[in-house]
Amino acid sequence: MGGQNLALLAESYCDWWSLAGVDALVGEVPAGWLDVPAANDVAAKPKRRPLAESEPAPLPAALQRQEVPAEPERKGPVEILGGWDDFQAWLATGADVPGSQWDARRILPVGAAGAPLMLLTAWPEIDDQRDGALFTGPAGQLLDAMLRAVGMARGDCYLASLAVTRPPGGRCSDADLADLDRLLWHHLRLARPGRLLLVGSEILRMATGSALADTRGRLLDINQDGGKVEAVAVASPAMLLARPAQKAAAWDSLKLFNRGR
Repeated sequence: MGGQNLALLAESYCDWWSLAGVDALVGEVPAGWLDVPAANDVAAKPKRRPLAESEPAPLPAALQRQEVPAEPERKGPVEILGGWDDFQAWLATGADVPGSQWDARRILPVGAAGAPLMLLTAWPEIDDQRDGALFTGPAGQLLDAMLRAVGMARGDCYLASLAVTRPPGGRCSDADLADLDRLLWHHLRLARPGRLLLVGSEILRMATGSALADTRGRLLDINQDGGKVEAVAVASPAMLLARPAQKAAAWDSLKLFNRGR
């Protein structure tokens, strides 16, 4: 192969190198054929922070340590006023009366000290709180009938609730019960009733620690200022209306007041 064919072959090679981008045998700028491309150069890459030095992700709020609120300063026992008139005025307007914190409307006692019979319940019923008086509505009518059965009338009695408002759900905390316990005995000492009718299981537990079922047909002695006050316990009239079967148990206790008449 020579002559014209050799020239054509050389021209073909030149065209191929030209298409490949090689258009000069020697470039003007030196080429670093042994240089490592930047993409593969470990030294040129930015260093990653070791895992140990990285900042940990914050814990979820539920797992974070919560600040313990400062315990509120405990107040001392409530000062309960001693005289009858002062005590009644304090129940009506005192800001620190135990059992007055659950409702703006206070249900106050009715009657006089030294009454032959005192009716005491733990707190007003829902209807009582609404109507502003103890033993209202159908429950009050039933109570009046119960009193007539033992020869009494509402006007002969001293009616009171230990707490002058009703707690939510008819339940209160142990701390509130402690204050109400002091109020209970002070109230009884000032009222000086001839006899005591405990109305409802809550006031019975506060006064005697007994359950209503255990006191059926029993005359209870409440110690007061060195003496004893005869007492009986019955379910609340509202409960008796809801569960008429309990009326027999209430009568077994209530008729004890007929003895000696």
